[in-house]
Amino acid sequence: MTDSIIKEVRAIREQHAASFGFDLDRIFADLQARQIKHAAEGWTIIPAPASPPTEPNLALQRTRFAQR
Repeated sequence: MTDSIIKEVRAIREQHAASFGFDLDRIFADLQARQIKHAAEGWTIIPAPASPPTEPNLALQRTRFAQR
């Protein structure tokens, strides 16, 4: 994909990772600290789903692989 928004998000993610020397432990610690800070400021933190959906979205799968 060549979407400008995707390019911008990837550039920001790359810059963030580079600022921590691409050290996953430091990146994770920073993201956790930001999440705690945002929660303290009143932001709503939506937890990740505990398990994937039980029903696959077959229409989406058909669309995704239709052009192969």
